[in-house]
Amino acid sequence: MSTQPRNFDPATEDPRAFRDALGRFGTGVTVVTCDTADGPLGITANSFASVSLDPPLVLWAPAKTSSRYGFFAAAQDFAIHIMGAEQGPLCSGFARDGTAFGNGDWERGPTGVPLLSGCLSRFECTKIAEHDGGDHTIVVARVTRVSTRPGAPLLFFSGTYGGFA
Repeated sequence: MSTQPRNFDPATEDPRAFRDALGRFGTGVTVVTCDTADGPLGITANSFASVSLDPPLVLWAPAKTSSRYGFFAAAQDFAIHIMGAEQGPLCSGFARDGTAFGNGDWERGPTGVPLLSGCLSRFECTKIAEHDGGDHTIVVARVTRVSTRPGAPLLFFSGTYGGFA
């Protein structure tokens, strides 16, 4: 593997090359959940960020091409779960199947949103704004309730789950 930097215009290069370059940014892993008419739904996402402490705001950005996009775009209430190092299999389950709730413990919150147990932090949210973000939608939400515990994070880097070395 070459250690020389590769320079390219992401607008004209194969989109995979841009995705691979973005994958060099190690992130935490979240599972976002919402309730639908068909039952609880979840999706693994690393497009999560804090926005504001006052008021308490966060954002996440679902892909418009996802088969689950319509459900999350319609959801006013949802939960964002920051996953612990031991929760890789649960995250993989939600990456493949939005109904992977049988892989872990969960309960319904006060607004009916499915809440996963055992995550490092959980943010119960109400959507306050949406913004076009190209092939994603940027969803800004007010955090209405937080649950948190100590522990090691699940991290994502270059297409692989991992942790601190």
